[in-house]
Amino acid sequence: MEKEEKDKWLLAGKIGKEARELGISMCKPGTLVLDIAEAIEKIIRESGAKPSFPPNISINQIAAHYTPKFEDKTELKEGDVVKIDVGASVDGYLSDTAATAVVGGAEIPLVTSVKSALDSVMKIIKPGLAVLELSSVIEDTIRKAGFSPIVNLGGHGVGRYSLHEGEFIANSRNYSDSYLRKEGVVAVEPFATTGGGYVVDSSEVQILSFLGRKNVRSQLGREILGFIEGEYHELPFAKRWIIQKFGRLADTELKGLVATGALNEFNVLKEKDNGIVAQFEHSFLFDEGKVTVTTL
Repeated sequence: MEKEEKDKWLLAGKIGKEARELGISMCKPGTLVLDIAEAIEKIIRESGAKPSFPPNISINQIAAHYTPKFEDKTELKEGDVVKIDVGASVDGYLSDTAATAVVGGAEIPLVTSVKSALDSVMKIIKPGLAVLELSSVIEDTIRKAGFSPIVNLGGHGVGRYSLHEGEFIANSRNYSDSYLRKEGVVAVEPFATTGGGYVVDSSEVQILSFLGRKNVRSQLGREILGFIEGEYHELPFAKRWIIQKFGRLADTELKGLVATGALNEFNVLKEKDNGIVAQFEHSFLFDEGKVTVTTL
């Protein structure tokens, strides 16, 4: 791996870590989730990077893909279990990292089990390792603590301007015969729940991504689509970012762009039994047979 490329991966990880820790530090009763998201976005941009994706601030039974909507008034409450999932993009070299906080309280066994699962991964991960080995240690650690791994969420390979590619690192044994890449970046993200261990789509969507150019009748729609393609490439973006730039009419235009196939939607993911969900995640860089946790 070229030094310039490696340095960008490492910087993206460092900025991602700082953003994650800021988000976790803000998880206090009465704090607006919108304030947390905007603070995370600000620190990333002030560090010379861009968000890899909108900060996910997923509360209790919500597992992933919730970012605050435009003018969101949601406040954190005592006892909320909050997942802060963030990342930074340095010229398209990405990080992806997450942690869980209990608002106004001490760490609970559910949270401890997921942190322990990621710690166990860090002890064995290496380039070319069988994915099944990671999945097994994640599942065993979570189940031993009395909780369920979320079976349809997991880690993934990461590429330049590509948040999910290549390997899928399941949080339970799926008897995958795949192996980790020899060089590059993977993100490992154990999820555990007090529920049955399966997430489903909710009806809410606050995150989208660019799919391709389409014929768009509306002048505003064309402007929005051109901006999205140039600014975010194929990385996820928040509806509120577009509404903040183009005004409230942009919400309707985004729906039209989804209908034409120009944009992809990411439904908010919810645990099917309404179980509480916890998550931790690090990005791992493989180079010359060595492992660096870029977000540690």
